[in-house]
Amino acid sequence: MENTEKTAAALGFFDGVHMGHRAVLRAACDAGIRLGVTPAAFTFEGQPALPKFGGRRDMSLLTRADKRAALLACGAQIIFPSDFDKIRDMSPQKFFEDIIIGKMHAVFVSCGEDFRFGKDGAGDAALLRKLCEERGMEYGIVPPVCIDGVPVSSSHIRELIRDGDVYTAAKLLGRHYSFTLPVLHGRRLGRTMGFPTVNQVIPDFMVHPKHGVYASLADIPGETREYPAITDIGIKPTVDSDGSEIMETHLIGYEGDLYGKPVTVKLHRFIRPEKKFSGLDELRDQLISDKRYAEELFSGRIGALS
Repeated sequence: MENTEKTAAALGFFDGVHMGHRAVLRAACDAGIRLGVTPAAFTFEGQPALPKFGGRRDMSLLTRADKRAALLACGAQIIFPSDFDKIRDMSPQKFFEDIIIGKMHAVFVSCGEDFRFGKDGAGDAALLRKLCEERGMEYGIVPPVCIDGVPVSSSHIRELIRDGDVYTAAKLLGRHYSFTLPVLHGRRLGRTMGFPTVNQVIPDFMVHPKHGVYASLADIPGETREYPAITDIGIKPTVDSDGSEIMETHLIGYEGDLYGKPVTVKLHRFIRPEKKFSGLDELRDQLISDKRYAEELFSGRIGALS
């Protein structure tokens, strides 16, 4: 359905809806209240096609569904998603007229200082300011958000996750890096050791964390509580595997069948790197230690959670 409402539009790729993105969305929401219009968000899709990614696929910090949910949670009441390939050849002026004015009916726009738009990224925040002023529109150019003295950026968050530092990444994201994925059938090897797991495969377009074991929390459909857990991401070098990556999560205190259900796993803290053990007995002993760490972490006995 074509939008007919006037909007206060937040512009960006919002690849992660991190703390910097939230400042842009907050500016649009505040303007929406002040001007009596609907806060909205414009976002690009088709992530791997974006020139700044150089064709690399494993760059997303959110699935499309989770991104939409995050934008709505931040106050956007209307979301205007656009496949990047469909607008990549628009001039900045045409993008402004056709999308911001013609499609979004914006009377206010906000963006970050590094926002680019139009063919070859020719449009920047300065040009957006000029175009708004020519139309008598209000605008907000939001400066970078710094946390612990470091500017928040998606590229930095990706580096942190790939290095296993999901604790610091959570500070910049404003949430824990997570995956909502269906549970797949596995070999049930963990069950024989007293550590049944839910098996999931991280999509190739998502940022893949450093291989190893993490303290995590798991959300199960239909349940209000979160389960403390340990999550192993890697290729299972101790057992005979085909070398493909798998994410296995042991939910502490949970008993039940989750096959085929979407389970959300939130990574809280890196415990240890992936390791090949001498056998299943040594692996079981290590899992007992990993489980104890997670239990102590989530009970508050090991420092504060982010």
